[in-house]
Amino acid sequence: MDIKILHIDSNHSLLWDQLNKAGFINHSDFKSSKEEVEAIIEGYQGIVIRSRFKIDKSFLDKATNLQFIARVGAGLESIDCEYAISKNISLIAAPEGNRNAVAEHSLGMILSLFNNLNQADAEIKSGNWNREINRGHELDGKTIGIIGYGNMGKAFAKKLQGFDVEVLCYDILNNVADANAEQVSLEELQQKTDVLSLHIPWTPETDKMINSKFIEDFKKSFWIINTSRGKNIVTADLVAAMQSGKILGAGLDVLEYEKLSFETLFNDKNTPEAFQYLMQSQNVILTPHIAGWTFESHERLAQVIVDKIKLKYNYL
Repeated sequence: MDIKILHIDSNHSLLWDQLNKAGFINHSDFKSSKEEVEAIIEGYQGIVIRSRFKIDKSFLDKATNLQFIARVGAGLESIDCEYAISKNISLIAAPEGNRNAVAEHSLGMILSLFNNLNQADAEIKSGNWNREINRGHELDGKTIGIIGYGNMGKAFAKKLQGFDVEVLCYDILNNVADANAEQVSLEELQQKTDVLSLHIPWTPETDKMINSKFIEDFKKSFWIINTSRGKNIVTADLVAAMQSGKILGAGLDVLEYEKLSFETLFNDKNTPEAFQYLMQSQNVILTPHIAGWTFESHERLAQVIVDKIKLKYNYL
């Protein structure tokens, strides 16, 4: 049986090339609307996506021959997973592909915040040489709390092994700890943490998880890093905590205001007041959802997807 695959987002060329060599039939459509793709999807057994539009019930009902959905990324929140599974559609993702990139980005954000690197750089370039106000903090001796201890959380904890730090993790699953982190209750993590790093998917359980009550439950003032999903944090509550001093600094690779596609920021032209504060704050680092978007991970993500598709059909 010929397996026809529709690619609706561009990816590393190796994905297309290796699937072709394995005997799959590949078609691409990077511009059509969701409705236009729905009109042709019944002709395909597989679809390869990033995040251009949501694969919802309407889409899946029209995909009568679909056998798999492969997302070239870590999360599957753009897919109605439960409904897809009910239709015996396999879900393929690649968290292994960009976990190292996310881990390095998270560590880079912490070190930049602790040492005022962005602020000091900007000041010198504007003609100011300010040593005292740019006095930094050392990571050694701190307690790092990781929420979400899957591929990303584990990779980040591994990066921290070169520092003299205590690493704690919290996860909804039991017994996920390894040699690089001690698994504790959420309450214990909130009691001890100096730096909080989020590595959780966006689900109904994690949506707006980091709110004012969650923040106030921390015993100490702390720094926060978010390379997971923007909607896991209530930005207005984050800003209020920064203004009160409860949160000392933030490294945000993702924002509450992102569109589902991650390609643009705001759904309208109005800039939220909370985001204006983040843009002006010297103890905030913002990046445009690039933690897992390195040249190396671009290739690695594609390779993981190829390998999993081939494995599904015993082509390896």
